[in-house]
Amino acid sequence: MVNAGAMSGSGNLMDFLDEPFPDVGTYEDFHTIDWLREKSRDTDRHRKITSKSKESVWEFIKGLLDAWSGWVVMLLIGLLAGTLAGVIDLAVDWMTDLKEGVCLSAFWYSHEQCCWTSNETTFEDRDKCPLWQKWSELLVNQSEGASAYILNYLMYILWALLFAFLAVSLVRVFAPYACGSGIPEIKTILSGFIIRGYLGKWTLLIKTVTLVLVVSSGLSLGKEGPLVHVACCCGNFFSSLFSKYSKNEGKRREVLSAAAAAGVSVAFGAPIGGVLFSLEEVSYYFPLKTLWRSFFAALVAAFTLRSINPFGNSRLVLFYVEYHTPWYMAELFPFILLGVFGGLWGTLFIRCNIAWCRRRKTTKLGKYPVLEVIVVTAITAIIAYPNPYTRRSTSELISELFNDCGALESSQLCDYINDPNMTRPVDDIPDRPAGFGVYTAMWQLALALIFKIVITIFTFGMKIPSGLFIPSMAVGAMAGRMVGIGVEQLAYHHHDWIIFRNWCRPGADCVTPGLYAMVGAAACLGGVTRMTVSLVVIMFELTGGLEYIVPLMAAAVTSKWVADAFGKEGIYEAHIHLNGYPFLDVKDEFTHRTLATDVMRPRRGEPPLSVLTQDSMTVEDVETLIKETDYNGFPVVVSRDSERLIGFAQRRELILAIKNARQRQEGIVSNSIMYFTEEPPELPANSPHPLKLRRVLNLSPFTVTDHTPMETVVDIFRKLGLRQCLVTRSGRLLGIITKKDVLRHMAQMANQDPESIMFN
Repeated sequence: MVNAGAMSGSGNLMDFLDEPFPDVGTYEDFHTIDWLREKSRDTDRHRKITSKSKESVWEFIKGLLDAWSGWVVMLLIGLLAGTLAGVIDLAVDWMTDLKEGVCLSAFWYSHEQCCWTSNETTFEDRDKCPLWQKWSELLVNQSEGASAYILNYLMYILWALLFAFLAVSLVRVFAPYACGSGIPEIKTILSGFIIRGYLGKWTLLIKTVTLVLVVSSGLSLGKEGPLVHVACCCGNFFSSLFSKYSKNEGKRREVLSAAAAAGVSVAFGAPIGGVLFSLEEVSYYFPLKTLWRSFFAALVAAFTLRSINPFGNSRLVLFYVEYHTPWYMAELFPFILLGVFGGLWGTLFIRCNIAWCRRRKTTKLGKYPVLEVIVVTAITAIIAYPNPYTRRSTSELISELFNDCGALESSQLCDYINDPNMTRPVDDIPDRPAGFGVYTAMWQLALALIFKIVITIFTFGMKIPSGLFIPSMAVGAMAGRMVGIGVEQLAYHHHDWIIFRNWCRPGADCVTPGLYAMVGAAACLGGVTRMTVSLVVIMFELTGGLEYIVPLMAAAVTSKWVADAFGKEGIYEAHIHLNGYPFLDVKDEFTHRTLATDVMRPRRGEPPLSVLTQDSMTVEDVETLIKETDYNGFPVVVSRDSERLIGFAQRRELILAIKNARQRQEGIVSNSIMYFTEEPPELPANSPHPLKLRRVLNLSPFTVTDHTPMETVVDIFRKLGLRQCLVTRSGRLLGIITKKDVLRHMAQMANQDPESIMFN
């Protein structure tokens, strides 16, 4: 027999991972990361840096650089995300106006910028100036009449179709992952799933370009959700430049959480709302350190956007409002009604949209994404143009609906009948009877509301970048403004009613319709996404209306309660389940009385578990086992007789270790014994060199007993982010539970198809 000491003295025995080799510790595409292992590796790395920093000044400086690398990454993410958002805003303004006309002095100017430079613009006709010409004026020299209207109509449709066709073609050819909102996938990635290329450089470039095109085309979608994806792509790019993040998937996800906060910060000009959005809606693991860094990234991103000043109003907020009257307790009733409407709209939208997306996946419709985009764009443009509230960009529409009617407003919504004897100051205009323009606007808004509700269902989920924040807010803002005008007119004509008597005197400014639009927008956005805290903060940062937090909170909570009564899933969770991503939602409750033994594999009648033994299998045995199975890893036991658990070995690391051992260690052949113990087994004198893989082995795999309630197992998987959990009894291995098994079991308990979980 060969002496173990003599063998180790030969210098041929190596423990692979004593010296690192390429790709170790990485994960395959569509696999889940091991959070516990990533955390342990980062702790080891940090301990090594701390101990080395005491050795020399250079090592101390390297330690400082490592500590500051996180803040540097946040700074870079904030700068790039803010810059991209500013460029997108400016490009969208110009291209949206291009559908209606062109600036003669400089074709790259939007309508507003063009008329800024004109000296011939009057206050009454501030939207008209000689330098800006509609297509009919430019092509046939006519500004009025049927022929001019038809020509402008056709140009509007042609530009919309061109923008949409370019967008869907770019996505289809160069970056298929650039489509959709991106938030469902970001949530899945942050929960520990690997989708390679989803946050790549090509996706970043194509998503940025196509986002401008689709928003400019006039489709019922927004750029705010996709900006979170864009910011996360920036985060992924910068984290790959630093080994601290590029070699640790857990640390990389901390950067991506902060990047998501920066994305919302630049989308709405709401840095605090962005941090809360990342915490409440997107992130899976959000330690205190990530909170600070998210705050810093959101701050830098907001500052960068403010420096670019894309809105031209020297403000960061998208829809700045200035209301002159407080709200009254009696108004809480219509605010709550708007919350009910938001919850019902959210439920309707989610169910219809998921049904349509499922139909797209299972029928021939999904094979023609370009045709679908062209058809939806054509229908949108044809119906949208005749109505002034659907023709303009959705952001402009929301801004007008939020605005209070002052003396200088020229909107149809402010066409009230004035009292000639009114001598009040400008900022305290009393309630007045509605004029013809207000009634016309109400009809147009009602038609626009129906159109927006229907078309958004078919638009969200197409193979183009598509956000849901702005369309949802537009639906709520239109409904809210109509309710607000209704309450205002009721208060004016019936000020002696008991509900109005205490706070609404004749000649007083009682009701602010714009506030109702703001509350309605929050209610509908809450109904679709099920956000609460972050939604309210985003809304008051978005508008600057700080004193209206209570109405916003009342509407947001009501909206969530009503929507939750019909189903707990928000739109993002619904799309995660539709796509079959392995996502364990923290909000889901598991209340069934099942045990680990009911879920673990192998079940009764199934072949026994594929395991490795600690010192009796050859390299060929292990290679055969790897070839014949597709498991992510294998438990290691003392022997097949005892089945006493030693540890767990990952499939990928076994493959890499064997491959590198064959290349770098002499004498390793197919019948070499592979062992996981500290000392090599005693072997016959003529046997080939054994292969030691102790370092590949996880000696502390997470285990539960067979009688552990599944409620506890689900909680462990959620909170620790496990890939798999081994089931034992008295130290003896019984089976294994993977994340996929947990998701299948939860689907089964909820009477859903357990095979809907497609990925590993």
